[in-house]
Amino acid sequence: MAGSVQPRQLALALPHTESLSRDDFLEGPANAAALALVDSWPDWPNRIMLLAGPEGSGKSHLAAIWAEEAGARSTTAHALTAAAVPGALATGALVVEDLNPSGFDERALFHLMNLAREDQAFVLITARVPPAAFQVELRDLRSRLRAVPVVTLLSPDDQLFRALIVKFCADRQLSVDETVVSYLATRIERSFAAARQTVELLDTEALRLGRPVTRALAAELLRDA
Repeated sequence: MAGSVQPRQLALALPHTESLSRDDFLEGPANAAALALVDSWPDWPNRIMLLAGPEGSGKSHLAAIWAEEAGARSTTAHALTAAAVPGALATGALVVEDLNPSGFDERALFHLMNLAREDQAFVLITARVPPAAFQVELRDLRSRLRAVPVVTLLSPDDQLFRALIVKFCADRQLSVDETVVSYLATRIERSFAAARQTVELLDTEALRLGRPVTRALAAELLRDA
């Protein structure tokens, strides 16, 4: 019909599951020390260890690998309460995710660290920055946090960055060739978060337009970004 308007295809925001198994972890110089820590358990230098690194750097993936191996329970720092500490440590191992400079109960964390030491439990904490940068009011907790050994995840090198793009595409069941990977790798910020976000946007745009993921589509997306 002349002059008719074609309906716009909508991209459905379907959930995508990221594999967190040991076999799917991408190793490189940026995360080798952190992976070595997880693999060395239970021979840790301290029963409480902390992984620090930027968003999307693999901290949660490593924590999931360790939790599977150690039989650890998991919680987030902001959800931790003093009353929940004994139950959280019931298996003798605990992951505490996303400890940040604010938004956590200092007394609950202090109680956790004390009880873990008394019970000889293992605790793996993840954070974007080392706790030395935190402004902590409880003096005893401040000293305890600063004594926790920190293993830092660094920015990815070129090989790891390309592999991350491929993995994020695979997690979303996107079929891409080397031209797409090379184009993205040389034009977006070299960070885990940027790779994940770009692949997500590329997937959404491909679904909306009903087009395959190609270098041309990637170029259009980055040009309009």
